[in-house]
Amino acid sequence: MKRQLAIAAAAALVVATVPAILLWKKHEQGRELTSHTRESGLPLSAEQQSVRFTDADLTFVIHPGRRFIEGKSLLGLTVVKPIQRIHFDLDRNLPIKSIAVNGTSLDRSKWSNPDGRIAIALPRAFAAGERLQVAIDYSGHPHVAVRAPWDGGFVWTKTADGKPWVASAVQGEGCDLFWPCFDNSRVEIGTVTQHIVVPEGLAAPSNGRLLGVDKLDKGWTRWNWRASNPNNYAIAIDIAPYKLTQSVHRSRYGNSFPIQFWHLPGEEKQAQALVAELGGTIDFFEATVGPYPFGDEKVGVVATPHLGMEHQTINAYGNKYKPAPEGYDWLLNHEFSHEWFGNQLTNGDWDDMWLHEGFGTYMQPLYLGWLRGRMVYDAAMFKQRQSLMNKFPIVSGKSRTEEQVYNAESGPGNDIYYKGSWVLHTLRGLIGDEPFYRSVRRLVYGRPDPRPGNFKPRFGSTNEFVAIVNQESGRNLDWFFNVYLRHAPLPRLLSWRTGNSLNLQWQTPRGLPFPMPVTVEVDGQRSTVAMNGGRGALTLPSPQALVTIDPDSMILRHAEEMDRFRDVGKSAASK
Repeated sequence: MKRQLAIAAAAALVVATVPAILLWKKHEQGRELTSHTRESGLPLSAEQQSVRFTDADLTFVIHPGRRFIEGKSLLGLTVVKPIQRIHFDLDRNLPIKSIAVNGTSLDRSKWSNPDGRIAIALPRAFAAGERLQVAIDYSGHPHVAVRAPWDGGFVWTKTADGKPWVASAVQGEGCDLFWPCFDNSRVEIGTVTQHIVVPEGLAAPSNGRLLGVDKLDKGWTRWNWRASNPNNYAIAIDIAPYKLTQSVHRSRYGNSFPIQFWHLPGEEKQAQALVAELGGTIDFFEATVGPYPFGDEKVGVVATPHLGMEHQTINAYGNKYKPAPEGYDWLLNHEFSHEWFGNQLTNGDWDDMWLHEGFGTYMQPLYLGWLRGRMVYDAAMFKQRQSLMNKFPIVSGKSRTEEQVYNAESGPGNDIYYKGSWVLHTLRGLIGDEPFYRSVRRLVYGRPDPRPGNFKPRFGSTNEFVAIVNQESGRNLDWFFNVYLRHAPLPRLLSWRTGNSLNLQWQTPRGLPFPMPVTVEVDGQRSTVAMNGGRGALTLPSPQALVTIDPDSMILRHAEEMDRFRDVGKSAASK
């Protein structure tokens, strides 16, 4: 989301990119979702803005054979502004049995849920500073995913030997598909405790730390978990006859934490290899970005019947251990990147979703360069470059819903992944490694010196990142972000020769300033053209000199050959 968000795209892309999970199209199945439930990221009501969501104690009784859940939610709030009503988001197709406030049951006339937003009339006015505890008892058939994770909901299937295999993937539609929440990316609950009740013989790994497993009557078991500051959509249900393969990771920051992979029976060998790979992946992220954010809980991965999702400390993994020529598992790497870019750092609005997906996507080429060298990094960047659409700005400057961002017919769609990655590639080349990584670290942790225990999950925005980059680079780079993020067309670099002179000029939408310096190689010798005012020139040793502009492909710019490649591919796909 968090997330991950997996969306559909470009089946031809190889494992060095983020393929096939990247273009969003909504579907519905079974009982119709209301427009309120279908959308994630709608504005909070005045009442929701008047409280702080401090804790949630969630019980889920899962009936795999009936595709049915029973839910009991105890939701803790601290009142910030006086209120007489409160709202929660919950799919109306999960009928509510009862609601109680601070232990007092409410008459049925005091609450309603016509459109997926529960409206509750409180028994009295609550003043600022008071504690509010709302208990909601409900049950029903949760929305079934048509094609998880792209079209979200519950996945009900079976393992090869006929045992239940259940998973949730709700980043696009939101937490309200199966529990009462505030379905907005700006909300992260302080503590979430889950009690997942399943038939005996099944395991239910989830977010955070395992508090214990209780054996209940009549062949049921209860798995108890607790997580701190999870994203709403990152709360996950995963159920199967899982086996656990684990190890302990000793961090370069001096702390240790468990790596846990919950896999299907018979996959022990593959699981051991994946856990070993995770150790190196963690070391890369800690060396490049900073400390693993949830070392007091765990690194968690669970095998799922859908491709993947960045559920906090329990990443969904459905890549089926496919080998890659680069020697790594791209899906594992991408979803795990969201522990930093999505779970530790959360966008304050869906309009800033490129902070999750652009950074998360750029981590794969960076990891490949760290692991295999520059050639593999360049190959991954080149493959990503082929997917750019440049139809809508990555950042609109307005509050957006999930659908408005991921729908490629009206928003940036895949560009928040691949174009976002290329913006970071170009930025790193412009300002250098040290200012770049200092900027990333401050964005993720809110401080330049993160150590285990001295930071908490935080919200971030595009404007904050721009301000940080300006500070760390010591220059005003608003022009850079204005062209690349807030406008759709890529800048064009015009070049022509006049005698022994090579002339260069940037062409931007609406003539926007773009003093991007350009490296030019002439007969094997390199120099940098400053491009003040968007123009520059270089004297050549002869009119026949061999000239290569931007020889390391560090600058994101318009390329006719890429347009032709994309247009031919679209034409072939339509036949």
